Amino acid sequence: MKLASLKGSRDGTLVVVSRDLERQVAVPHIAPTLQAVMDNWHDCAPRLMRVYELLNEGQADGAKPFDPKQCLSPLPRAYQWADGSAYVTHVELVRKARGAEMPPSFWTDPLMYQGGSDSFLGPNDPILAADEAWGIDFEAEVAVVTDDVAMGTDAAHAGRHIKLLMLVNDVSLRNLIPAELAKNFGFFQSKPASAFSPVAVTPDELGEAWHGAKAHLPLRVTLNGKLFGAPNAGVDMTFSFAQLIAHAAKTRALSAGSIVGSGTVSNKHGDAGSCCIAERRTLEQIEKGAPVTPFLKFGDRVRIEMLDSHGRSIFGAIDQEVVRYEK
Repeated sequence: MKLASLKGSRDGTLVVVSRDLERQVAVPHIAPTLQAVMDNWHDCAPRLMRVYELLNEGQADGAKPFDPKQCLSPLPRAYQWADGSAYVTHVELVRKARGAEMPPSFWTDPLMYQGGSDSFLGPNDPILAADEAWGIDFEAEVAVVTDDVAMGTDAAHAGRHIKLLMLVNDVSLRNLIPAELAKNFGFFQSKPASAFSPVAVTPDELGEAWHGAKAHLPLRVTLNGKLFGAPNAGVDMTFSFAQLIAHAAKTRALSAGSIVGSGTVSNKHGDAGSCCIAERRTLEQIEKGAPVTPFLKFGDRVRIEMLDSHGRSIFGAIDQEVVRYEK
C-alpha cells in the first residue's frame, strides 16, 4: 500500500496512491490525515488496503492523476523524528575527516539524534540556506514509521511495530557541525528541515527485498542529473531498523507516527558511490590527499530514489533544488 499527503493544509490531505504512482484517490471517509491513520492503524489499514486494491485494478471511484509536486511529506510534521547512524563504516569515514577517533562501542551501540520534527519538507520543496559557506550537503536515507512502541521493547519484537517506509534527504550543514559538536550537546543549527519521499509504503511493497528489518535495494542519488551513488541499503547496515527502534525505546515509549531513520546509506568498499558529499570528500582525502568535490551550491539539484528489481520507482523521487534563503 502507498499513501501520500497532498498540499492544502498544515497536515495535508490523505490519499491512497496506486502502485505505479500514476493515480490517487482521497479517503476522507477513512481518515483525514496520515497521522490519524497511525493513531488508529488496526482499524484504518485494512480499509485503506481495500481502496488500494481497487485503485490498482482501475475500479476505485474518484481516482485522479497523482502529481508528486502537490505532495507534502507523508507526515508533514511528526511527534518524533529520531535519526540513527546504522552504517558504521560511514560514521568511521566522516569522523576520520574531522580527525576524530571512533570508539569501539559504536559497533555495538547505535548512534541516534533527535531531529526537528515540527516541519518537514515536501519531496519537491527547495533546500533553503542563507549561505553556501555553511557546507550544504544531502544525506540519502531510508526511514520507518511506527505505531505505538512501549518503553523497553527489545529488538526481537520491535520489527512488528514498523508500519511504513519512506526515503529521506536529511540535509546537513557540514561546516556548522564541528562547532556544535564541540559543545558536547548535539546537532541543532547544522540540521535544518529534512525532506521525505512523495509516498510512504507498507513493507510488503518491497517484496523479497524487505527482510531482516532492512531494505535490500540500491538507493540512487543523482546530483545535477549525474549519478552520485547507488549503495545497497541492506548491505553493511550494522543495525537493523528493529535494533534502532529498540534503542530509541529503551527509556521512553514511542508514539504512533514516530519516524526512525537509518542514517546515510553507505557500502564499505565505496564501489557503488556515496549517498552524501561528506563521504565522497573523505574518500578523496584518503585517495588523493585532498577533497575535490564541493558541497552544494545554489541552483544544484539533488534526486533520491529507490527502484525495485524491475526498475520501477517504489517511493517516487525526492527532487530538490538548493535555493538561497531570503528573509
